[in-house]
Amino acid sequence: MGFDPENQSISSVGQVVGDSSSGGITAEKEPLLKENHSPENYSVLAAIPPFLFPALGALLFGYEIGATSCAIMSLKSPTLSGISWYDLSSVDVGIITSGSLYGALIGSIVAFSVADIIGRRKELILAAFLYLVGAIVTVVAPVFSILIIGRVTYGMGIGLTMHAAPMYIAETAPSQIRGRMISLKEFSTVLGMVGGYGIGSLWITVISGWRYMYATILPLPVIMGIGMCWLPASPRWLLLRALQGQGNGENLQQAAIRSLRRLRGSVIADSAAEQVNEILAELSLVGEDKEATFGELFRGKCLKALTIAGGLVLFQQITGQPSVLYYAPSILQTAGFSAAADATRISILLGVLKLVMTGVSVIVIDRVGRRPLLLCGVSGMVISLFLLGSYYMFYKTVPAVAVAALLLYVGCYQLSFGPIGWLMISEIFPLKLRGRGISLAVLVNFGANALVTFAFSPLKELLGAGILFCAFGVICVVSLFFIYYIVPETKGLTLEEIEAKCL
Repeated sequence: MGFDPENQSISSVGQVVGDSSSGGITAEKEPLLKENHSPENYSVLAAIPPFLFPALGALLFGYEIGATSCAIMSLKSPTLSGISWYDLSSVDVGIITSGSLYGALIGSIVAFSVADIIGRRKELILAAFLYLVGAIVTVVAPVFSILIIGRVTYGMGIGLTMHAAPMYIAETAPSQIRGRMISLKEFSTVLGMVGGYGIGSLWITVISGWRYMYATILPLPVIMGIGMCWLPASPRWLLLRALQGQGNGENLQQAAIRSLRRLRGSVIADSAAEQVNEILAELSLVGEDKEATFGELFRGKCLKALTIAGGLVLFQQITGQPSVLYYAPSILQTAGFSAAADATRISILLGVLKLVMTGVSVIVIDRVGRRPLLLCGVSGMVISLFLLGSYYMFYKTVPAVAVAALLLYVGCYQLSFGPIGWLMISEIFPLKLRGRGISLAVLVNFGANALVTFAFSPLKELLGAGILFCAFGVICVVSLFFIYYIVPETKGLTLEEIEAKCL
């Protein structure tokens, strides 16, 4: 058997942790989850590619948001669209803008079925392929229906990316920088959004400029796909397959050792096998050796993880984020910005603010922790939403109130719900249900986004903008109680320790 005899094999893990099926934890098992574990050794250069290539998928998601807002203006122009079907109705525009959202919902459903079978790496390769196909179909679309097919296909890539990217980064990043790496994924999304606005503004005065907007990013999914083909599979996914008997255990363990050496660099060349055995033992200790059933998602610690993750991504949307951004141009117009000339500049300004505040979150998240940032950021959102509501009800002659509230909201959101929502869902689920759990959380995220986006206009007409923003503020207050009483602190813990101590 081609295996280092000084290290444990799959079959010997049970001798260290005992019979995990018995439900008892003996004295020999307890040291496996140390109260203060040693920091993981890693090479910075080796840690960059496992973040960079998945983050390209997030950047492509953000770019689509920014570019599409400019593409709509190009598509509707009789002189610049370059097409005969430029006379789009409001329904047509709605279908174009939400096409990628519907595709993302489909991608989330697909991920639920296949994620734990094909693995995180292959899911991201598939996402890159869908990005490429969707962008090409959009660029060459001769008629409206083909354009929508391209948008939905691209959206499926978004759904797979937003499911697999945080999961792959969480499972491959060292625990002491995991929060920073996943927050940088959100930074990539915002960077893509700013890039989409910027590049869109360059092509918007060119005939058929909307085609060039989507053609500009065609090299990126190719780079993403090649990069993911080069990267190794997640070592934790490989070990999960080994523990559950989904392949040759020794081969999978050896593959996990090779993967960990590539992900951490030469600094762990001699200790990779020992680290893999420690992960194996901890996974067995917390019951990951038993194959998961669908019903387990709604029982015990899996239900708690689903409550935490689902609650965070639900509050991420129903606290008004899509609506406030939708209202941003009209709010800033009251401060003297013109509707047409400055629309793109306004979007870029907000994008830069989002970028800066996400950068702040990236810098401090692994020092301060998840809960303090969530509590502080959401508290700021509460103040900003009540200020916005007050502006529309009482202070319409003081536009500075609206502008200050808008900037406060965007900044606080990007310090809290923006990056930390995705971070928490990627690290809170037990490994054997992480794929399915995150796919459900992503489905809740995009579903709530669609609901808030579509319900905003009729609710605004029914209640008025002031009452609606105050209602969002009340929901934010509820989310503060949810964070304080339900959401645990995971700073500095390994994924196995999170499962053992927080669920």
